[in-house]
Order: sequence, then C-alpha cells, then structure tokens
Amino acid sequence: MIGLDTNVLVRYFVKDDPEQTRLAVGLVYSLTPKEPGWVGIAAILELVWVMSRIYRVGRAQIAGILDTLLASKDIVVEQGDIAREALQRYRSGKAEFADCLVAASAKAAACTRTVTFDRIAARDAGMEILE
Repeated sequence: MIGLDTNVLVRYFVKDDPEQTRLAVGLVYSLTPKEPGWVGIAAILELVWVMSRIYRVGRAQIAGILDTLLASKDIVVEQGDIAREALQRYRSGKAEFADCLVAASAKAAACTRTVTFDRIAARDAGMEILE
C-alpha cells in the first residue's frame, strides 16, 4: 500500500502544475487492488479544505472528488464507511464536510449524540445544539 498525501491528490484533481500532475497521475494510474493507494481521513479533510478555500471548487465538485476516491478499487480511504456517511450529509445540506465527518465519526463510536454551538452543523450534519 502506498500512502497518498494531500498535495498529490490536489495535483491529480486540479492539474495545475504540469510536472507534479504528470507524476501524480502516473502514480494513481499505477495503483491496483493488490497495491492500492491509502488516503487517511486527515488527507480527506485537507483535500476538502484546499479545494474549497484555495481553489474555490463548489460543493458538487468536491462531492464528486470524494465519490471518485471512495468508489475507487485502487484506493483505500481510512474509515471509508464513515467518510461515505459524512459525504451524504455534506451533499444534502450546507454543513461543512468536517462537521459532517465529526458527526458521522461520533455516531460510529456509538455516541448517543454530538453537541455543537453551530446551528448549521446541528441542522445539516446531524448534531444537536448545546443549550
């Protein structure tokens, strides 16, 4: 298994640096189910942040990028089931992906609820307002 850093994923999806893009695409295309890439949950969070804040990519495109990673037979995403659940909430609401991931992770850890002061996270990520 080969760990993939956020900047490799960014080059693969954005293709804004010819040399790094060539290397990133070549590596991703060389991955197989027997020797897959591994993407940690921290890299997923960084990727979403970079795509939305630096590259101004919209939610639908970010969701598509995450779909691509999660559906790949050649890439293993850490806590993939939790990331899929977070992606569903992200896609259907206005909460940040990180908030959706926090709520999905807490649910997977058998928390009875996840509390927040963020009204959007409470409404769309599955949390409850702490009052």
